[in-house]
Amino acid sequence: MSEKTLVRNIGQLLTMDPDLCSGGNPSERLLGLVPSGAVVVDDGKVLYSGPESQLPATVTLGAETVDAQGQVVMPGLVECHTHLVFAGNRANEFQMRSLGIGYETIARQGGGILNTVKATREASADELFELGMLRLDRFLEFGVTTVEIKSGYGLNTETELKILEVIRRLGEEHELGVVPTFLGAHVVAPEYQYRREAYVDLVCEEMIPEVARRKLALFCDVFCEEGAFTVAQSRRILETGAAHGLLPKIHCEQLTHSGGCALGAQVKAMSADHLDFCTEADARSLSDSGTVATFLPGATFFIGKKRFPNGRMFKDAGARIALSTDFNPGSSHTQNLWLMGTMGSSYMGLTPAECLRAMTAGAASALGLQKEVGQLKPGMQGDLLILKSSDWQDILYLYGTNPVEQVV
Repeated sequence: MSEKTLVRNIGQLLTMDPDLCSGGNPSERLLGLVPSGAVVVDDGKVLYSGPESQLPATVTLGAETVDAQGQVVMPGLVECHTHLVFAGNRANEFQMRSLGIGYETIARQGGGILNTVKATREASADELFELGMLRLDRFLEFGVTTVEIKSGYGLNTETELKILEVIRRLGEEHELGVVPTFLGAHVVAPEYQYRREAYVDLVCEEMIPEVARRKLALFCDVFCEEGAFTVAQSRRILETGAAHGLLPKIHCEQLTHSGGCALGAQVKAMSADHLDFCTEADARSLSDSGTVATFLPGATFFIGKKRFPNGRMFKDAGARIALSTDFNPGSSHTQNLWLMGTMGSSYMGLTPAECLRAMTAGAASALGLQKEVGQLKPGMQGDLLILKSSDWQDILYLYGTNPVEQVV
């Protein structure tokens, strides 16, 4: 394909930029919908996005043309929360949960995250890389063009660094944009179960400085939850990460109300993720701090919980929102981000338009990439999808399928 590409004959162009929508209803404005649109991408950046009737002839000179055949075109999806680099399989735990054994019980019995930690420690970097490439290929099939990847299945310095080095290599060798996050504070390592503060010392005094020295991550994340890390421990980890140049993120309020959401707001985390047990005060705190509320309904669904995040509460509080798969081997083994949008519409009080925006522009904000990806407007990255439908309302309605016809 030439450096310049014209995508024309677009039935509905979803730019995710309300300023590019000249009319329509609130949902269409939220999506930045342009009927009968066209997009020109030059050297990887959007040069033009708008009505085809207003497309200057000079802009298309030398462009290779892609005919969208009247279908919907929208930005590539942004996947802002994954645990993609791991070894092993936890299908047996899914069978156990189907028999009524809870996620927390399985974890206490040595399963859960620690099961994956064992397999990942034993795997070579090359094995993890090959698995990662296959998973990135599958995300691309689902229309994801930017993906965040966390470490966290090492829980010792050697393996955490191994995972982050693999993530770096994936970013260098795969066409998807890859964003690395350090999550050494996923849970306490098994050899530190009775020395929990010593493990926090290891994360803060050894892991974080070495990750920062090698420039292996942009973010430092922590799982602030009963059975993982307390608010005080999480604060120390995030503040240590920030002192070493790693921006804070936080897993919180997934299984209980831990106070992690308030902590995320206090440290001005880039995002606070899960949020199933949040209060109205939590929602207001994220809105005030600018922290993005990232919802992971697939995890709630897959481990058989009934309390989904209250997306409407966060929207009404004025918080920015994002949606993600939380792709991982135990609590959300799916790479179908579209399905998360359907769950957001069916269980979280959000409209389909709000969910589509949360999977693109909102998710980009959760990674600090809102000026680069997630919207189709001039100057931004030219990642776009041609879908199999001529009406955007079909996208999340035909649930569980992959609506992507072509990734450009």
